[in-house]
Amino acid sequence: MAPDAPPFDLQSHSVHSDGALRPRDVVDAAAEAGVVLLALSDHDSVEGVDEALSAAEESSIRVVPAVEISSIDEGQQDLHILGYRVDHRDPSLRDRLARARAEREHRAAAMAEAIRALGFELDESVLEARAAQGKSIGRPHLAQAVVAHPANTERLSDEARTEPSTFLEGYLIEGRPAFRPRSGPSVREAISAIHEGGGIAVWAHPFWDVADPDAVLETIDRFRALGLDGVECFYPTHTREQVDLLAERCAELELLSTGSSDFHGPDHRLFSSFRAFSTHGHEPRLGPIAA
Repeated sequence: MAPDAPPFDLQSHSVHSDGALRPRDVVDAAAEAGVVLLALSDHDSVEGVDEALSAAEESSIRVVPAVEISSIDEGQQDLHILGYRVDHRDPSLRDRLARARAEREHRAAAMAEAIRALGFELDESVLEARAAQGKSIGRPHLAQAVVAHPANTERLSDEARTEPSTFLEGYLIEGRPAFRPRSGPSVREAISAIHEGGGIAVWAHPFWDVADPDAVLETIDRFRALGLDGVECFYPTHTREQVDLLAERCAELELLSTGSSDFHGPDHRLFSSFRAFSTHGHEPRLGPIAA
C-alpha cells in the first residue's frame, strides 16, 4: 500500500478477463485492503459486475459498475478507455462488448499461430480450461500456455522469459514477433459506447501506453474533443513527474482525475495489491464516479 493511498481503487480485473479471482473474491480482497470505493473493470466485459455488486452488499465496500474497453487510435494499439457507472445490463452495450470479445478471439487465434511458427509449443489445457468456462483468451493466457509447456522450458530459461509476463513483453506486445493488431474499436467509438451506456469515459494509465509527455498531453486534448470525461492520473507505474503533468492538465481542462492499482490477482508480477498507487499530493477529482 502506498503511504498516501486514498480509499478508492478504480480499476480491477476478475476471471471474466485477465484477472485471477472471481468477482466476489476481488471485492473481498479490496475490502480487506481498506478500499471503500471499487470498480470492477474487466476488459470488454461486464459479466462479473452483478456478482461484484452482490458481494459488496455483504460488506462496507461500494462497487462502481465499470468496463475497460480496448481500442485503437491513429495506429496506436491497445489504448484503454475505462467506462464508469455504465448500465451493465444495457443490451446495446453488451452487444458491442460481445463483438469486441469475438474480435479478441480471432486475434488470439492469430497470435497462437504466430507463437507456434516461432517454434514454441502451447499447453492446450490452459486454453481449454478458459474456453470451458466461457472465458475469453487474451495475451496473458497465451503467455501462460507457453510457459506451462515443458517443451519450452530450456529456451525460455535461456531467454530469461520463464514468467508469463516476461514472455508477453518479449513476444506479444506491439512491435514483437507474435503480436497481431486489433481492428477496432477506435477511441471515438469506445467513448461513444460508454456514453450511450450511461457511463463516464476515462483514459486508463496514459504513460503505460504512450511514453512521451508531449504526446500524452496532445492525446488528452484530442480525446477531450471526442468527449473524454477524465484521465487515470494515479497509477502504480506513474512517476511523480508524470502524475504532476496529468493532474495539472486535468485541472486546467476540468477533467476528472482518477486512480487505481489495476489489480489482477495476488500473484501478479506488477498488479497484485490494492491501494498501491500514490496521488503525490494531488487531490483526485472523481465527480459523479463517487456519487
